[in-house]
Order: sequence, then structure tokens, then C-alpha cells
Amino acid sequence: MQQHPSPLVGRHGEVEDVAEALRATGRTTGAAARILLVTGGAGTGKTAVLEQARQTVVQEGGRVLRCGWESGGGPADGTAALTDAVCGVLAKVHDGRLPARIAAVRRVQARSTGPGGEVALLSTLGEVLADAAREVPFALILDNTERMPARTVSALGLLLRTFRPAGVPVVMAGRPMTPGHATAAQLPAAADRVLELPPLSSADAGALIVRRLGRPVEPDLVTAVLASLGPLAGSPAAVLSVLASLEERGGLLELDGQVCLTVPEGGLRLSADAAELGRLCWPDASPDPGTVAAAAVLAGLVERAEVRLEDLHRVKSPDGPLEAVGRTVDRLVADRVVTVGQDGRIAFAVPALAAALRTLPARAEVRSLHATLTRLVTDRLGATAAGTRRPRLAGHVAAAGAMLDDTLAVPLLLAAAGSSVRFNQDWAVRSYHSVLRHLPPHDPRTPGVLHESAGLSLRHSDHIGVLALAEPLLACLDVPHGDDREEQRDRAGAEGRGDQGDRDGLEWVTRACALSALHEHRSPYDDGADPRYRAALQRMPSAEVLAMLGGRYGIGPSTPTAFRPGPAPQESGSGTGSNSGSGSGSGPVPSSAEVRLLAAAVGGGDEFERARRSVPGDALDEAALDRLRNAAAYGDLVGALEAVLGERYVVAGESTAVRYHSMVRDYLTGDWDSALSCARRIETRGRSGGTAGVGQPARALAAEIQLMRGELGRAREWLDLIPDSVAHPLVARARLGVRYWSGQADRASAGRASADEALEAARHDVRRARESGLLAGLDRVLLRMLSITVRGDSPEATRRTLAELEALYEEAASPMTYEAVLLARGMVHGDADSALAAYRSVRRRVDLPLSVDCCQCLTDVADDPRPWLDEATRSGHALGMGRPVRSLLGAAARRRNVSIPRRRAARAELSDREVRLIAMVSDGSTNRQIAARLACSEKTVEQRLSRLFQRTGCRSRVELAAAWLDGSLARQGLVPGE
Repeated sequence: MQQHPSPLVGRHGEVEDVAEALRATGRTTGAAARILLVTGGAGTGKTAVLEQARQTVVQEGGRVLRCGWESGGGPADGTAALTDAVCGVLAKVHDGRLPARIAAVRRVQARSTGPGGEVALLSTLGEVLADAAREVPFALILDNTERMPARTVSALGLLLRTFRPAGVPVVMAGRPMTPGHATAAQLPAAADRVLELPPLSSADAGALIVRRLGRPVEPDLVTAVLASLGPLAGSPAAVLSVLASLEERGGLLELDGQVCLTVPEGGLRLSADAAELGRLCWPDASPDPGTVAAAAVLAGLVERAEVRLEDLHRVKSPDGPLEAVGRTVDRLVADRVVTVGQDGRIAFAVPALAAALRTLPARAEVRSLHATLTRLVTDRLGATAAGTRRPRLAGHVAAAGAMLDDTLAVPLLLAAAGSSVRFNQDWAVRSYHSVLRHLPPHDPRTPGVLHESAGLSLRHSDHIGVLALAEPLLACLDVPHGDDREEQRDRAGAEGRGDQGDRDGLEWVTRACALSALHEHRSPYDDGADPRYRAALQRMPSAEVLAMLGGRYGIGPSTPTAFRPGPAPQESGSGTGSNSGSGSGSGPVPSSAEVRLLAAAVGGGDEFERARRSVPGDALDEAALDRLRNAAAYGDLVGALEAVLGERYVVAGESTAVRYHSMVRDYLTGDWDSALSCARRIETRGRSGGTAGVGQPARALAAEIQLMRGELGRAREWLDLIPDSVAHPLVARARLGVRYWSGQADRASAGRASADEALEAARHDVRRARESGLLAGLDRVLLRMLSITVRGDSPEATRRTLAELEALYEEAASPMTYEAVLLARGMVHGDADSALAAYRSVRRRVDLPLSVDCCQCLTDVADDPRPWLDEATRSGHALGMGRPVRSLLGAAARRRNVSIPRRRAARAELSDREVRLIAMVSDGSTNRQIAARLACSEKTVEQRLSRLFQRTGCRSRVELAAAWLDGSLARQGLVPGE
């Protein structure tokens, strides 16, 4: 019956139900419901459903009037208010009988003060409404019935039950009232049907986000929005409120064709309007301003420390601010805004509400409340005992800041860290960080606290926690270690330590910070880096060399002079346990010899062999060395560390380098959608204002994927983010491909690079990489150059490029370079044996993109081209490869006079009916709405969707809609005409 899909997501069936009720004007008999009550929680879309249904009926020629009970000019409630509302409705019926009807109503109203007067008035209201509907059929809408005064609700209920106006459909909407409310059952009893709006499903909420933003969205954005809303995740108004807040704060970024989140996932909040927060988050009615303000204070309390009911019960002052917070908690728990766990911990049911409340001005100083909660325990137990028995107090101490004396804070925090380190690492780290804000740099305990905190964070891959130590570390490094510290040295000597031990510990912490900075793709040599940090590294040679390692892996500028040949510098062990042995390289921080090996993996073979011999022991076998060099070719620092450190290194956490490691793995194994998702997360994480940096290798690899998929525009967008000064081979490879294929796409367009220009620019990039000592990965650049010269029928350029590639192999002597040489010989000389050997090596190493190149070469040179063309086609389809690969395979097939194999039947193009079904899913239609349009049952729709999920690889309606909108289905060749 609808010509266009409703803009409401997940409410199409409900809209049609309401519209059907509104269409029943003039009916006095029949099964159609004439009085419909629409109920649902705050923000579920009751008003939107009514408005959409009203528009639908009006467009069909029907007449729908609003009963504006809120704007009545008479008394505030009761029959008089209802009378004014009905008179307002009658005024909208233009049939010439308005004065007579109004006069009849007012005449009865004037006599309604006596016994039975109210009943007579309600009877008259029903009669005049029915009379007006006979002349001009209309339907009535009453919204927000939960805000009606109780007497008005009672009068309305009696009118609809006893004096129902014949032929006038009535649709009401409001929240379900509390069961104990005196008039809670009045309207449901008067309705022929109660239609409850359920919360949106996760799929529908995701579709709403896509619809609201008007573009495909990164799945992580949907997950973060729904997680921030908790029980309100199914509320359309709450979802839209979070999106509005994100847009207002600039927290959304369109990247790679999808909308991404640029704020930390825990920082999502509802729009910070007190009235709106009250309407959305309090189930029964909007709270008074005092309750909202007190809730804001509580939100500030629980943000940085764990608050339990027992903490508030200890308050002795009945008039103090904490006692007021305690009373507020009781009300908030009753309203289901706040939850209390089994251990008594207080939390907000909707995290986005707590985040929004914290932006409102609080009535009390939250820091002073944290200090008060701390003193309530320390006055009774003492600082050390309080920290030992209640380590969660460390959060209150940290939040209180300078409002607590150092003499109280330091012993409490040290005790809390020591007691919580075994069962809650986060508490221990926070305690150590708080101690450092109270301890002066010259305190003899400071180096030990720095060391323990760094070691604890590294063991749990908490690199952000290590980087948070940078400021106190710099202050501690500025403290002289000499004769002017006699008193401190005497105290340290009494504790069995000395200046040298402190300096060794600080050196290890500095190296740990350098390693964590690399994990977050931060280089001290980048523009905008803290110059004090760079100066500190210069005072710690082993830490400086470790920081310079980043340049070899695409993190900051490359500094080849830092790794010139020669003996490794001697290191002194700090003697503080397995996490600090700098000489042996025990723990997650590599030794200087291991750092040199990590750096040499990017360079020449002789340098790599010398560095390998300098590593003590035989822990590194040939397989580990191969993994190291493979990782180095992609700038994969985590993969390289994993190969060198072995069991000492645990790939965990969510650092930028760990995410990039996952991206490289997904790229090589062919899961390119996941690889691009990793790239987007890395990019947005670097822009979120935290400590994470951006990764040039991730940008380059994302550009390479989009290039191979034929998305030249998106590939250029990724490359435009990379400064021209970056000379990493991954970047050179992507630049060459984009320049060349852009020229192929539009040869006549000004500004497009020709093949010769693209090759010349690539040779310049190769020279720059060589000057920076970056040889790993250059083989792939030269292999792409060779492929271009072979296709361009340039014998001289082909010979030159092949000679460069073979010279690179003589210099680097890496397995990946040998694979490139073998494949190059197959391409240039038609050597099938070499190409086959390259293919087998690539398959063992698991590099699906390069295996496609090998199969394409074997299609040209093998005796039987068909199996190789079949495999190349299958792999290309799996990767979603576009024009660059398809054109090469097509040319090879024509040269061998064979046809490109058709795709398997299971991957054939979608039928028109399936395309129509996907379009309706993308519009947000429900199964019931789809069934009505396709003239089939809902069960049939479910079966067809299941088959579509299997064919497209999508797991949900949201993924199917996103794949349709972002062109993924077209790239897979499933859409007719693509």
C-alpha cells in the first residue's frame, strides 16, 4: 500500500498497523480496531511512528487531527481540560456547524457542576465528535499520554469506554505507566488494541546508524555506539543522540569510503542537555533538576574510582554532600538509572549517560568528595593499612590529587600497589602512576617505582601505561647522580642500592618507553615530538638506538648511521629481575645485539649475518630468521620482535603495531576486508588525541589493496596521507602502481603519469630507499617495475630492471628476494621451472597476492596454462581484485588462446528478485514488510535471506546492507551489469 519505504528503521510493520487504524474513519462495525494505544519506553519512536502513519494516511486522502490536550486554555486537568481539547479538534472540522457544536458543549459544561454533570458532559463530547465525523470523516491522534494529569486520563478513559464517538478512530501513544499508578489501567482498558514498540534489534540499530549518516559505516562504530548505550541500545532516540553528540564534537571521519569513529570507544556520550537526558534515561518521568545535578556528581565520582554503597554508608554527617549523594543513589537505583553489583559497586546502567552527565556543571567539588571518602578509611585504619586492605582507595587518592597530603597519599598508594599487583594489574599500575605524582624526582624511591610500573605494564602489553611514565621519567633523569646527592645516596645505601643501580634502572625504563613508543608508532624524531624526550634518549645510548629502530620499520625518519657496522656497545644489567636484564635481553625489551639484528633485517645480507652472529646462543633457527626478514619487508615490527624474542614476547594488547601485525597477516592470507578495517582503526586511533601515532606502512598497504581492487581514487586518498619524504619500499610500491594504472585509466588526461614517468619516479624512490638503508621490500618494487616494462615491450628497460633485481638479491640474500628473482626470470626468459619454484616458495610462505602473480606468469610460460589461469581467477575473485589484475589475466589468456574460466554457479550473478530483496533490506524493511511487497510469507523471506547470506558471505542484515552500499557485492561480481 505504501509507494515508498518509510524512513523509520525497524518500524515498518508498526507504522502500517497505526495507519490501518487511522484509515478506519466512518466505520461503526467490523473487526478493525478503532481505538489503538501505542506504548513503548522513552525514545522508542512512538511519536515518529504516529507522524509517519499520519503522513501515509493524509497522502492517501484521509484526514487525521491532533487532539492537543497540552495546549488547552481551561483548567490544568480533569474534564474541563479534555473539553477544551475536544473543542480545539472541532474547530478543525470545517463543515459550517462548528458554532452549534461548541455551543452545545459549553451549555452542558456550564451545568456540569452538579451530580452527574461530568457524565453528561462526556456524553455530549462523544456525540458532537461522532456528529462531526459523519459530516467530515476524520481520525484522532493523542500523543504523550503519560504526561497527562491523572484526572484528565481518568476523564479520557471514561469517554472512550462509555461514550466512544462512533466512526472516529483514536490512536494514543505514551509510555507504559507504573503499575501502582491510580490511572495506569484507564487507557489500556479503553483501547481495542495495545501496540507495544519493542526496542530495535542490533541489526536494526546498525541500519539506523547507516541511514542517519547516509554512508556505509565501519562496524566498530556500530559496536561502540550500542555498547555505550547498554539497555538503551534499542532506543532510536538514544542512538541518534549519540550520533548527534559525535557530529558536534567532530568525532566522525569518512575514511576509505566508510564513516569511522575518531574518539575513544569509552568516550561516547549522549547529547549533554539535562532535559533530554532526563526524558531518555529516566523510565517513568523526567527527574527534577536537583536529581540530575546529583547524578552528575555521582558520575564524576565513579569515573576515576570505584565507589561502593558501603563507602557512602560510613558517612556520619547527615547534612554533608556525601550523604546527599547517598540519598540520590537510592533514587537512581529505584529508577534503574544506576546499578549496584553483588560486591556493592555502583555503576551507571548507560555509560553514555554517565559521560554526558560529567559534562554538566556539578553542584559539589568532586575532588573533595574523593578526598573525604579516602579520609573516612585512613582516619580509622591508617594510610598503609588502608592501602593494603582496600587497594581500590588508590583511585580516590589519584582523583583527589593535591587535596590529600603526600604523607598520607604515598604510603597508601605504595601499599595499594603491592597488595593489588597479584590480582588486579590495572589497579597496581594506576597506583604506581599516582605515587609518581606525589613523589619528587630526587626521592630515592622514585626510580624503583618507575621500574616496577614499567615492568608491570610491559608484561601485560600496556604500552599506553608505559608512555604515561615519560614525564616523571624525564624529571628523574634531570636529577644529577653525583656528590650533591650524599643524603639520598646514604639512604639508598641503607636500602642496599646505589646511584649506579638507580641509573641502570632508569636506563631500562627509558628503553621500555622507547619500545612502547614504537608499538604506538610514535617516533621521538617526528615533527612535533617532545624535544625533552629526544634529549633524554641522547643521554641513554642503548635507548636511543632502540628508538632509531623505528625508522627501519616505517615509524619516523630512517637513520641508517645509527646501525653502522661495528661491535655492539656493552650494556650493564640492572639486576632487578627478569624484566630488566638489558645485557642478556631477557624480558620483552630487546638487548642491543637484538636491536642490531632487528635493524639489519631491513638491510644487506652481510650486515644481517654479522648481526646474527652477535646474538648469543642458538635460539634463532633458520625459520625464525626467515620470519624476521619477511616481517621486515612489510615494516611489521611486532612480527620481527616475535621472531627474535620468541617466548619472551607475547603478541597481545591493542597497540598500533599489534593492529598492523594483524593487518599484514590478513593481507597475506587474503582477508582484505579485515586488513582494510585494521588500517581504518589504525588511522582513526592516531587521530583520537591519544598517544598513538599513525603508521605509514599501514597507509601504504591499504593503498596497495585498493589499487589491486581497482579503486584508484581510494588508493590515492591513502597515499595522499603519506608525506613525500617517506621512502619506505611499501610506499614506493603503492605509488608506482597508482601512477601507472592512473595513466592506463586515462591516457589523454593531463596530469596523469605515463608509464615512463611512473617508472622514473619509482627508480627515484628505490634510490632513496637504498640511501636510507631500506632494502627489504625493494624486490617487490622492482618486480612491479619489471612487469610494467615487459608489458610495455621495452627490452632495454626490462634488462636494466632485471639486473637491478639480481644485484639486490646478491646484496640482500633474503628468501623473499630470491622468490622475486625466480619469478622475474619466468617473466623475462619464459623460464617455467623458475616460475614454478617461485610459486611453491610463495605458497609455503603464505602470500596469496604474490601467488596470483606467480599463477599469471605460469599461465604465460607453463605447458598447460589452464590450471594456472583457473587458480589465478579463483584467488583473484576471493581477493576482490579489480581491473589491474583482471586485465593482466585477460591478456595472458588471449596470448595462450584460452578463455578465462567462468565463476562457479554458487557465485553467479544475483537475480533481479535477489537484488530487489537486498535493496529492501538496505532500506530498513522488516521481513513482514518485505513479505507484503513480494507477495510471499515471512518464512519464505527468511529462507531467501539465509541463502543470500551464504552466497554473499554476510552474517547479518547490517553486513548485507553495508556490502550493498559500499560496493563490495559489485566487486565480487554478484551484481548484474557490474
